[in-house]
Amino acid sequence: MLHKFFPKVEKPIAYEGKDSKNPLAFKYYNKDQKVGNKTMAEHLRFSVAYWHTFKGNGKDIFGDPSINREWDKASDPMDRAKDTLEAAFEFFQKLGVDYYCFHDRDIAPEGATFAESCKNLEIIVAAAKELQKETGVKLLWGTANLFGNPVFSQGAGSNPNAHIMALAAAQIKNAIDATKELGGENYVFWGGREGYETLLNTDLKREQEQMARFFQMAVDYKKKIGFDVQFLIEPKPAEPSKHQYDFDSASTLYFLKEHDLYDHFKLNIEANHATLAGHTFEHELSVASAAGKLGSVDANRGDYLLGWDTDQFPTNIYDTTLAMMVILNQNGLGKGGLNFDAKVRRSSIDPMDLFYAHIGGMDTFARGLLIAHEMIKDKAISSFVDERYKSFTSGIGADIMAGKVGFEEVEKWVLSAGNPVLSSGRQELIENIINQYIH
Repeated sequence: MLHKFFPKVEKPIAYEGKDSKNPLAFKYYNKDQKVGNKTMAEHLRFSVAYWHTFKGNGKDIFGDPSINREWDKASDPMDRAKDTLEAAFEFFQKLGVDYYCFHDRDIAPEGATFAESCKNLEIIVAAAKELQKETGVKLLWGTANLFGNPVFSQGAGSNPNAHIMALAAAQIKNAIDATKELGGENYVFWGGREGYETLLNTDLKREQEQMARFFQMAVDYKKKIGFDVQFLIEPKPAEPSKHQYDFDSASTLYFLKEHDLYDHFKLNIEANHATLAGHTFEHELSVASAAGKLGSVDANRGDYLLGWDTDQFPTNIYDTTLAMMVILNQNGLGKGGLNFDAKVRRSSIDPMDLFYAHIGGMDTFARGLLIAHEMIKDKAISSFVDERYKSFTSGIGADIMAGKVGFEEVEKWVLSAGNPVLSSGRQELIENIINQYIH
């Protein structure tokens, strides 16, 4: 194991239990512990986000970079990319995760021409493939950065310029190739600038039709090359665009249905994007899961006092418990996983802070998993839900849902049945039960 960039961590982070005071130890995440019929590692499938963890420099809209990494100091961009790759795999091994995720422009620098960018990506992918073989770390998903280059300031697939749309399609083609070469299980589409700043210069219907064609070309290419990869779309309401077309789970699912793409995509839900859309994390997970379309998760959180994507590491056990209830109730994420699309704070400048942040996030989700599993096993909440909807399992309720009766038959039944009796929703009791399991 390498010790070049994180020499203070001499061995992989170990599980020491909840009473441990060691900041470099897991308190709840015991990867081999069985929870039901799976290990924690199988349930959670943790992944490190290449962009925030290794390329994040603390820069924000009001300030210059505050973080200087040893792997980001070489003068040549390709040398920096190779050093970063080496640092990343050292980190993966020492943290003890099985997966990572990347954008094409994270792992390989953009060149002066598209051809040069493709060549850079090809070189770094070859190096990453060797490191994957050496370490056993796998690629959860790849994606293309179609938002950083100024040429995409007005969108990629939805851009009003056909040349730019074509460039974006060509870039995705190469990112899919890279994901296939590295054995990625998923490919994510995040439309960072697929939206509008003003409707005054926007043909909204045309742009959405362009996006649909964009996705269809990707589906066609995946089939052509025989790549059994799961395609994921990651909804986000705004920022950097004023309004993005994949606003939330519901609008994204409608878009897929409208354009005959429903069978080809699932959703990658991010906690912070959910709150920016005015929803809770569990709401977005539930909407996607109810449709059979919850494929993967970007595990982070936002700051409720701030109106932008702060991408903080998850530390709220209540949130992770409710999230894991949704995930467990659909029997897991399949090919997906929990990717830490999260960054250390601008003032957290020490490389060790990367370990503390990930350890905290992993423990928080592990604790949520344990609590959710116990609640589901005990039917602590499901029994209330089943009772609440019991009237639809027989009698008039069952007849309504089976299509056996219409308005006239229902009216006749109501006239003979008398007034209904209102039942309590028991919200406070259920909230108390969740707190009881957490504490």
